[in-house]
Amino acid sequence: METNAYGFPLLSLIAYLPLLGAIAILFMKNEDKKAIMQAAFGVSIVTMLVSFLLIPGFDSGKADMQFMEKAEWIPSIGVSYATGIDGISLLLIILTTIISSIAIVSSFTAISDRIKEYYVAILFLETGMIGVFISLDFFLFYIFWEIMLVPMYFLIGIWGGGRRLYSAIKFFLYTLFGSLFMLLGILAVYFLNADPAIGTGQYTFSILELQKINLPMHPYQYWLFLAFFLGFAIKVPMFPFHTWLPDAHTDAPTAGSVILAGVLLKMGTYGFVRFCLPMFPAASHYFVPLMAGLALVGIVYGALVALAQKDVKRLVAYSSVSHLGFVMLGIFSLNTHGITGSILQMVNHGISTGALFLIVGMIYERRHTRLIADFGGLSNRMPIFAAFFAVSMFSSMGLPGLNGFVGEFLILVGAFEFNKIYAGIAVIGIILGAAYMLWLFQRMMFGPLDNPENQKLKDMNRREIAYMAPLVLFMFWIGLFPRPFIRVMEPAVAKIIQRLDAGKVALERGEISPVEEVKSDFKSQKLAARLDAAQKLED
Repeated sequence: METNAYGFPLLSLIAYLPLLGAIAILFMKNEDKKAIMQAAFGVSIVTMLVSFLLIPGFDSGKADMQFMEKAEWIPSIGVSYATGIDGISLLLIILTTIISSIAIVSSFTAISDRIKEYYVAILFLETGMIGVFISLDFFLFYIFWEIMLVPMYFLIGIWGGGRRLYSAIKFFLYTLFGSLFMLLGILAVYFLNADPAIGTGQYTFSILELQKINLPMHPYQYWLFLAFFLGFAIKVPMFPFHTWLPDAHTDAPTAGSVILAGVLLKMGTYGFVRFCLPMFPAASHYFVPLMAGLALVGIVYGALVALAQKDVKRLVAYSSVSHLGFVMLGIFSLNTHGITGSILQMVNHGISTGALFLIVGMIYERRHTRLIADFGGLSNRMPIFAAFFAVSMFSSMGLPGLNGFVGEFLILVGAFEFNKIYAGIAVIGIILGAAYMLWLFQRMMFGPLDNPENQKLKDMNRREIAYMAPLVLFMFWIGLFPRPFIRVMEPAVAKIIQRLDAGKVALERGEISPVEEVKSDFKSQKLAARLDAAQKLED
């Protein structure tokens, strides 16, 4: 197995530490609730600290994968255990370990039943999420992709509220449906690469190798893009595949909503950046009108529906549909500014929306209601809570000086470079986003404190301040000094742009694919043979 400068397989250690912790917790006694919580939190903190070792060892000037590990797994069918990261996956791994730690510590008072199984599920889920971001083999990638469904299904179905079983099954079936089409796409690329006329002539699931082949636009890139699109669009989720998300968010426990918004939704956008753009560059250009159209509808639709919500958690859920529409618009601007802004906005959304779900969880623990009408004047009773709520809200809105502004600005620049009309429609989403967030804050925080139940509320305690503080720190850090975050992803983005430019040239020239050339030569030879035969008959 290949290692890195540290001399040991660091990526595997980061990925499997939560799994090892989950296995260890399984052997603990159910009665030792405090010990179980401390063990889960300890494992998540160690995983986060180990993931920070990636930062000093990462060369931000290189576009190639780093910290690579490779070992033969099933050589008979071309499967290997291959992992590695670039600047894009580095940011998302760090985000995953931070969000997972915060999700665990936020659950200490929220979860009282089946505590051992709950923390095992979260740690198992963390392994799956990290595995997706480090996989460089499609077989390995798909295993981690599917593994994530199981713990999230149980988190919603067992520890959720409301119609939790309905929401859990809906989440599972939607995602599984899209994943199966993606699997068909992976197998198609696998067999196409084995054709010497198209690929290398080898059977391999290596993502790096399969990204190098130049597939013909028709029929291969066209249909394969759609197969991968279905798997990733449901995960994002894009309009009109979004209907599972509000239910899952509303009925999931707070930690489940935080992880879902903070990391799981990024799997879809990550898939588009990592696979669809470099593997199907011509199809990516071809489908821009469709992708941009769905993204714009999602931006405006998500914001309008959020305005109509009476449940604060459902409002934040629909805001995710709108914000991830921005991410998709930036990705399919197919230029440096748009893609860079989208990747940064993936991180920003995980921070700001994760913080908002934590805010909702705090108030739900105290009042056991999420109806906006049940609140009012909370800033008089909970000033610290109101301050954290305000910063998280402004971050989500994209206020200058906070992280959301930088990502949205870059996306709008990229969209404007590509199509001014797209950028103009996207601005409507920003205005509506400010409207529903300010409306929510005004209804909950200001006005008279006339509800007797609200007059008894306690402000945030030290534990809650401790896990909210890092998120607020990142909001200001990225908002005021985004350069370190942008620099680390620039080489990887530049490499994707090169592939997209080549695909655009091929699409504009209408170049004949290798397969079509073979067919054309065959037809020409066949026609020539017929003409020769006809000439002989005439003679």
